[in-house]
Amino acid sequence: MALQAIAFYLLAASTIVAALAVISARNPVHSVLFLIAAFFSAAGLFVMLGAEFLAMILVVVYVGAVAVLFLFVVMMLDVDFTALRQGFARYLPIGGAIAAVLTVEMVVVALSVATNGAAAHSSGPTMSAGGVSNAEAIGRVLYTDYIYFFQAAGLVLLVAMIGAIVLTLKHRVGVKRQDIGAQIARTPAGGMRVVSIKPGQGIEP
Repeated sequence: MALQAIAFYLLAASTIVAALAVISARNPVHSVLFLIAAFFSAAGLFVMLGAEFLAMILVVVYVGAVAVLFLFVVMMLDVDFTALRQGFARYLPIGGAIAAVLTVEMVVVALSVATNGAAAHSSGPTMSAGGVSNAEAIGRVLYTDYIYFFQAAGLVLLVAMIGAIVLTLKHRVGVKRQDIGAQIARTPAGGMRVVSIKPGQGIEP
């Protein structure tokens, strides 16, 4: 039990530190990397709670798709972050007020759940009814009642990935690009040239 408590506090502390680093890092690439670290720590907490399916979804979807997509978009887009930070001081009081309100709300919710919620009356994670594991129970719900919403979420991620590629696609002069149609239409006569090379001479272009 002591090892579980130590693991919980380590994962919780790393999640909080990574989340704070996401919003405090000046480099947006570093922010995305800290976001990935926060996702991994949160996945560890889900595993400790017995929610293996949620941990897997968090790693596969958010780390493997969303966070990597953000990272590539930030790295490939030529964004002038200096110009974006010019209005930071002007909007700082409003942002601080909103952050304070959200912090108070989260503290109130956490205290109410700890004192009156299910967490106050149970010493461990609740088991699924009918002797079904957590992953199987969530899988039944996702792939029966909410299968269309699950597929729609996948389509949204696909559209986001295609949009990021389209935004970062730049046509530059002098750069060779792949032409699938020209490659398919090639014939042996047009794609191969037989030459007779004499000793000591090269091939002229």
